[in-house]
Amino acid sequence: MEKKISEFFAFCQEHEAEFIDFRFTDIKGTWHHISFSISAVDVETFERGIPFDASSLPNWQPINQSDMILIPDLVRYFVDPFSADVTVIVFCDVWDIYKNQPYEKCPRSIIKKAMQYLKNSGIGDEAYFGPENEFFVFDSIKIRDNINAQSYEIDTEEGEWNRNREFEGVNMGHRPGTKGGYFPVPPIDSMVDIRAEMVKVLNQVGIETFVVHHEVGQAQGEIGIKFGDMLEAADNVQKLKYVVKMVAHLNGKTATFMPKPLYGDNGSGMHTHISIWKDGRNLFAGDEYQGLSQIALNFLGGVLHHARSVAAFTNASTNSYKRLIPGFEAPSILAYSAQNRSASVRIPFSHGEKAKRLEFRFPDSSSNPYLAFAALLMAGLDGIINAIPAGEAMDIDLFELTLDEIREKGIRQLPHTLRSAIEEMLADREYLKVGDVFSEEFIQTYKAYKFEAEIWPWEARPHPFEFISTFSC
Repeated sequence: MEKKISEFFAFCQEHEAEFIDFRFTDIKGTWHHISFSISAVDVETFERGIPFDASSLPNWQPINQSDMILIPDLVRYFVDPFSADVTVIVFCDVWDIYKNQPYEKCPRSIIKKAMQYLKNSGIGDEAYFGPENEFFVFDSIKIRDNINAQSYEIDTEEGEWNRNREFEGVNMGHRPGTKGGYFPVPPIDSMVDIRAEMVKVLNQVGIETFVVHHEVGQAQGEIGIKFGDMLEAADNVQKLKYVVKMVAHLNGKTATFMPKPLYGDNGSGMHTHISIWKDGRNLFAGDEYQGLSQIALNFLGGVLHHARSVAAFTNASTNSYKRLIPGFEAPSILAYSAQNRSASVRIPFSHGEKAKRLEFRFPDSSSNPYLAFAALLMAGLDGIINAIPAGEAMDIDLFELTLDEIREKGIRQLPHTLRSAIEEMLADREYLKVGDVFSEEFIQTYKAYKFEAEIWPWEARPHPFEFISTFSC
């Protein structure tokens, strides 16, 4: 610990830092921060932690037991590329002073418990995760939420609804159109420069990037980042979201990782690649289906078995389920296949044992990455421990199946609403609690938060389409 602290202060000195920004994540996945002048930070700050008020965060502490401690974790700290004064950002966990243990509602502490459970199980040493976070960059968003009005309006110059609009007297006419945004070159792809700027800043804060491209939807993009262990991958999602949003903001635009902001166009997912390693060997490589091992297939079987429960964490918003409908490459059918993007789990084409992995296509970025990755791991480990079969692969085009055909074949689907996902999780939650990774208190808190903050408010509001379907009845 002393070495890490001395290395941290050397880093601050090298970059002439003036402020230290301590960041932590709440239940929803939102980043929060507390800043200190560097002169107020010393070795004891890292040894004793930083007191803060946890009662001001949704569904954390009551006001009569509000005190908690931030514990800085000296990994992946970086210079904030957006602050006017040199500021170093540090990830933090939360410590419960009342139970004298890691706070059971701290998402980052939960993922650490999941990682420790993997090691304690003897199955593997490390789980590697590679998330692919898609996003939209819009020119503006207007929202109205009144007692007599519910509305939103999104705009982007790429939108096909702007075909007859004048922009400073002209309209250049080059637009991708609905579902037409996959890989067109400029001028149809109008976001090349802003994505390039995002990549440069991501590299600056220590994230290795590779593929960068326009996605299928209008104003939609994706930046591929390198995989890492579970904690690193989740930390990097937080860094990626911060950079993408801030670069868009400083360019006079607004970025969102919302799964389905555009009706009738493709949504944004967080496809998640997973493999488990032990003693430097990829346990998912073998001689079964598409070069996978039996361990990989049992891991897959566990996730498919618990998927309707896992969705409470991987698809964590009411908006998530507007993405998981037929017709938009939506991976809502619980099946697996090689290279088949119509299945909820894909076996990517790969060269060599090291690259063998499973790609789970149903998660999205409205999830808290720490909770989503932990839930996926716990479901998969339950599949390995209990030898849960994955069933037969489905290499057909699942998008072409009717609902009746899906039912006839006995294919399970993901839940259709967040309410259903939370209820499925409550009915099937024991696998989450093994090793005390997800505590019962956290599960009940998560349920309460989702119902109070999202489900009930969403269910209670009239929708504009209801006035089309119901007003004249």
